Amino acid sequence: MSEPRKLEVLRAIVEDYVHSREPVGSKALVERHHLGVSSATIRNDMAALEDEGLIMAPHTSAGRVPTDKGYRLFVDQISAVKQLSPPERRAIQALLEGSQDLDDVLERTVRLLSHLTNQVAVVQYPQLSRAKVRHIEFVLLAPRKVLVVLIADTGNVEQRVIDAGYDLPDEELSVLRALFLGSLAGTPLNLLPQVLQAVIVSCPPARRGAALALARGLEAVASSSREERMVMAGTANLARSNVDFPLSIGPVLEALEEQVVMLRLLSEMAEDPRGVTVSIGRENPYDGLAEASVVATGYGPDATAKVGVLGPTRMDYPTTMAAVRAVARYLSRILGP
Repeated sequence: MSEPRKLEVLRAIVEDYVHSREPVGSKALVERHHLGVSSATIRNDMAALEDEGLIMAPHTSAGRVPTDKGYRLFVDQISAVKQLSPPERRAIQALLEGSQDLDDVLERTVRLLSHLTNQVAVVQYPQLSRAKVRHIEFVLLAPRKVLVVLIADTGNVEQRVIDAGYDLPDEELSVLRALFLGSLAGTPLNLLPQVLQAVIVSCPPARRGAALALARGLEAVASSSREERMVMAGTANLARSNVDFPLSIGPVLEALEEQVVMLRLLSEMAEDPRGVTVSIGRENPYDGLAEASVVATGYGPDATAKVGVLGPTRMDYPTTMAAVRAVARYLSRILGP
């Protein structure tokens, strides 16, 4: 069996099984694909693929289904990620560019990606290890209560209500806002404590108490913004794919609920030259995802945060990879400087 024909037969089996959910037999391959050989030859080829561990018989029928190894070989043969159609690209652009803030754009992203792939979509909030202060705002809510708002250049917006310690006039708050913004704009978040200390020292003694309260509020929101978070949508798609998880769908749902598992998996997925990384079945380090595949890529200025989908190993990999890459590119464009 030649290597090109082996790959062609494997491709045909993967494509048929993905679309039909039924084990694929030699007769169906001959009827649906122009492989240029007889049904007897295809049967021999399928026996060779089974010997290599690329396909298997799920039960006593004559049909075969791909194994994790077979899916991996199939995915590795995808030399380039295909392009989405113009209508699909326009739909992505229209939906994401209508977003109002980071929370909104990420919520729209997972809903859109779940719709495009019929899988569970997940997206990490941008990593703030290299983020800088884009803007700060102080809003007087009551004589002593101030809403402290911190906006990072990644698009993250964090806020907290603090007690200024005494009745704070609007005029004084405006002076402090200008002082803080002038000192902090462009400051990396990891250097925020040192710069804030310098701001407090530079304040007139009469305003130092309020400045200290505002500085502590900014430190608190900066600290909370560094917590890893993710958004997901489309878990109902897993229920419709229950047949694809013969052991149990429970561990997959648990992995999604325990966000730390998904966050760790996304963070540890290696880069792929095609720009989209695929982790298949037992390649996933978490046992609960042994029957699932994850397709993900980075987005944003430094591409450290990931966006992707999770679904059964019986997945339309070319279409899913294309959708993940396209959505990530639009997301990067929207959040870019």
